[in-house]
Amino acid sequence: MHIARTGRGVAASTAATAALAVAALATAPLAGVTTAAPAAVPHTKAVPAVVGHTLIHGVASPLTSEQCQAKWHIACYNPLQYRTAYNLNPLYKKGVTGKGRTIVIVDSFGSPTVQHDLDVYSKQFGLPSTKVKVVKWGKVPPFDPKNSDMTGWAGETSLDVEMAHAVAPDAKIVLVETAVSETEGTTGLPEMMNAEKYLIDHGVGDVISQSFGATENTFPGFDKGDFSSIKNLRYAFQDANRKHVTVLASSGDGGATDLMADGKTYYKKPVNSWPSSDPLVTSIGGTQLHLNDKGQRVKPDSVYNDYGAGGGGQSHVFPRPAFQSGVKNVVGTRRGTPDVSMAAAVNGGAWVYSSFDPTATGWDVSGGTSEASPLFSGIIALADQAAGHRVGNINGALYSLLKQKNSGIVDVNDGTDNSYEGVTGYKAVNGYDMATGVGTVDALRFVQALARTSRRG
Repeated sequence: MHIARTGRGVAASTAATAALAVAALATAPLAGVTTAAPAAVPHTKAVPAVVGHTLIHGVASPLTSEQCQAKWHIACYNPLQYRTAYNLNPLYKKGVTGKGRTIVIVDSFGSPTVQHDLDVYSKQFGLPSTKVKVVKWGKVPPFDPKNSDMTGWAGETSLDVEMAHAVAPDAKIVLVETAVSETEGTTGLPEMMNAEKYLIDHGVGDVISQSFGATENTFPGFDKGDFSSIKNLRYAFQDANRKHVTVLASSGDGGATDLMADGKTYYKKPVNSWPSSDPLVTSIGGTQLHLNDKGQRVKPDSVYNDYGAGGGGQSHVFPRPAFQSGVKNVVGTRRGTPDVSMAAAVNGGAWVYSSFDPTATGWDVSGGTSEASPLFSGIIALADQAAGHRVGNINGALYSLLKQKNSGIVDVNDGTDNSYEGVTGYKAVNGYDMATGVGTVDALRFVQALARTSRRG
């Protein structure tokens, strides 16, 4: 992927151990940690392989949707609108706010102002703030606001943390800052996977949100049919599956295609990206919301396809997993993505506050499936709390709920597609499709249904 600036069943002793572990991790860089050197990818441009688009920068204060339409000809939404759109308020009234659960967010470099920015964001919209525990994995270099790689990741960090908090306001947030920028191919991914495995092994986190990815085709050996460079990175997800930790990943912003190893040219054929394509991961695609200033829908959600398009399609690495047997007429013999979708369109983007760049401090309007993944991580934190235990790998439950009435899964079937850069995409139709997956969610019903369906970990 890329960044185009235009995620109570734990015993008390385990929970305590997790709290101590993250507290210790948050105090200093992990100097003793060694990570395998990533395999070289020829001609890789060092740009963040982050999913996301920011269209509006450095506004003094957030505007209403009506004002955004008048000024920039796009819609813009705040967390209070999302709460109405996704039917979250009834859950909050029941006390389901993510309390007691932990969301882990992974980003290269992170942001030096993440706590301050979340506090400003929360105060603006009347939300309780929360302390972000920062884990520095490896020797993270000092932040340089003139380094576009770092500011790109810092913008992603702001988006991730604020979107997760918007949905699950009482969930704890652990931000993992890695020392190597994730680009195409394996670059930066071993560090991220090692960090995730360490936290999983130490009981830190109930859900992991990953707003990053790399095109499968850019991994070493892919052209020769050797997928070991991807499969050798799955250890964190295998661990998460055993420990009942939910793992999410953005499906991408390139529609049915994505970036080549140079970080700027798109494949002229359908491709997919990892980790979204991994069957142990829930792939989060993108929709476009159509809301009024109160957050009420003026028309049903549609496919994200404006300043980018929601990623989706068949994996070239992974065969169709058992949980997609019921949609084999759509995905064929391959793993299909996405699985489910949340808000991602830039025309309908989210207000995000950041101050890491002193020349552009203020409010931005951001979109991309890097918005959708942390939004859905908040949904998982709510389900964990409602269930009284981690819901774990939700893929089986997700496709099972697709067949049930009143499950909270809301079909997206507006008939548009996620074509991008000249590569024909997939249309949104009735039922599952590779434009938006099973669709989106009505959180009140979905959280309760997922909590009932999941097994205790």
